[in-house]
Amino acid sequence: MKLLRNTVIRAGLEALYFSGAHYLLRPIFAGVGVIFMLHHVRPRRDGAFQPNHHLEVEPEFLRAMLAHLRALDVDIVTMDEAHQRLQERNFARRFACFTLDDGYRDNRDHALPVMREFDAPMTVYVTSDFAEGTGRLWWVALEKAIARASSIEVPIGGMATRLDTSTPAAKQAAFDRLHDWLRGLPGEHDLQREISALCTRHEVDEAPIARELCMSWEELKAFADDPLVTIGAHTITHCNLARQSEDTASFELATSRARIEGELQRPALHLAYPYGDRIAAGRREFALAKAVGFKTAVTTRPGMLFPESADHMTALQRVSLNGNYQDARILPVLTSGAATAMWNGFRRIDAA
Repeated sequence: MKLLRNTVIRAGLEALYFSGAHYLLRPIFAGVGVIFMLHHVRPRRDGAFQPNHHLEVEPEFLRAMLAHLRALDVDIVTMDEAHQRLQERNFARRFACFTLDDGYRDNRDHALPVMREFDAPMTVYVTSDFAEGTGRLWWVALEKAIARASSIEVPIGGMATRLDTSTPAAKQAAFDRLHDWLRGLPGEHDLQREISALCTRHEVDEAPIARELCMSWEELKAFADDPLVTIGAHTITHCNLARQSEDTASFELATSRARIEGELQRPALHLAYPYGDRIAAGRREFALAKAVGFKTAVTTRPGMLFPESADHMTALQRVSLNGNYQDARILPVLTSGAATAMWNGFRRIDAA
């Protein structure tokens, strides 16, 4: 199903490019700015089974997007500056922000050098348990477990279900099904119980994954000293906030901010909601983020920034730089707003 979805999205992007429709739609849907969303920035990995590939782009693709924005004479600004421009209705020049979720070490090693080439700022949203080295990146653990197995057995809907994982295609299908099943479980404890059981059965040690992939507090201190870097919050545990009680969700937001500020001795005024889609962040979460004191909060709902985005500072939409679509031809499509406009049924704001 996800393969079909990716194929449809790719076809849509190519249709917008080859038809030239993005040129016609740009004046209407490019908006006043855009917030780009990334996770990993690193050289492409080998291997036929890479189910999390959508979360990583190569440095050259990031470089191409930055060069494209410079050619368009778009300002690349911090989230503080974006907040100020929206608040002051200062739209004399279009602007773009680059945001990276989770706090991966490759953000320092591969993204920052590219950003420096263009003197372009970036905001990295840190999950505090990942920086502690105690967090659980369950989607990576799931990939590792499936990679090792020729079949997987899990209790879906209370019934033991065996999934074939003997080929790369079968592994991808199993990953997609299990990923959706795990995200649909009632609570974080249920998700962690099932992923831990799966890792135990297939001899995957999930404990060191955060330390292997994410920057520690010590690394973040040096990273945050760079004038191009802003550190934002991404909760404590990377939980689905919408599935938490209001008290727990508020604690996740406030404590993640406090931990970052305590460890790095600098304000953390910007937030990214984990997962960030409609089933993970809605009106309650938007209100909680505002109450905790965040200046901005970003979702994963696709969209550009418009003047009316100023009324929804804790529900800002982003445009994903997705590892499955690393083609320089789509850059003008992404910056035109045409793709997100079509995805949203030509609604400009999605903050409900």
